[in-house]
Amino acid sequence: MTGTTPSAAPAAGGAADALRRRPGLGRLRELGRGPLFTASVAVLAVLVLVALLAPVLAPYDPDAVDLSASLTGTSGGHLLGTDQSGRDILSRLIHGARTGLLGPLLVVGVSTLLGTLLGLVAAWRGGWADALLSRAMDMAFAIPGLLLAILLVAVVGSGMTAPVIAMAVAYTPYAGRLVRGIARQEKARPYIEAYRVQGWSGWTVCVRRLLPNIAPTIFAQSAMNFGYALMDLAALSFLGFGVQPPTADWGAMINEGQSAIQQGAMLPALAPSACIVLAVVAFGIVGEGLADRISRRER
Repeated sequence: MTGTTPSAAPAAGGAADALRRRPGLGRLRELGRGPLFTASVAVLAVLVLVALLAPVLAPYDPDAVDLSASLTGTSGGHLLGTDQSGRDILSRLIHGARTGLLGPLLVVGVSTLLGTLLGLVAAWRGGWADALLSRAMDMAFAIPGLLLAILLVAVVGSGMTAPVIAMAVAYTPYAGRLVRGIARQEKARPYIEAYRVQGWSGWTVCVRRLLPNIAPTIFAQSAMNFGYALMDLAALSFLGFGVQPPTADWGAMINEGQSAIQQGAMLPALAPSACIVLAVVAFGIVGEGLADRISRRER
């Protein structure tokens, strides 16, 4: 190998061999321990299955209106009762899981990809690139995501598109700063220089070796961000800026259920609220659990 001294080659090879033994993404398989963590993963798995199988699982058409059955209580025909329009609450909750999970998935997916790219460039290139990207992320922190979403809704109209775009932009600097910080720490490890000595290009080392080793931390943060994004998008739907009726959405269902509370019917608003809380708490526990376990293993 060109430019490698006999003494450096074994050292580089040894460091590279040590890296190959590092678990990388496989580390996540070892982190799923503890009853609360396991229960949270099970809850999220159920939510995903419910969202995927909504047309099969829902006992009624979620948008079918039956004014003669308005605000009926729980019964064998309607396990969670009906709302003001006589629509089956359980069916709307099941279908609402689709919009409730799809929006945050898009937000987290886009923001994580953009944030990872920006963070890696800033950490790996350093210098003016790091300074420029860091200042840009600092400026993005100054713009509240909910305010940006409301402004976009005013321009392009209500629905899922504008809030998702706004939240993705708002969450990108959080992912970018996280990736920048851990990538800079990882870049200083000896195995990075070992690969460089062996003739690997800088970006090859970054993408093929550094990125897989920081991916578990990114994944853990993404799990927590998913819960926050779910809550933010539900809040926008509750305020009337997100998914619009009659589409089943947990946030919009809470808004529609407010008037039912005055008539003594709690389930139209309470049921979707419970779903949001359950999902946010489960994502938070999974994210915190992964982050805590990764931190302990690194120490």
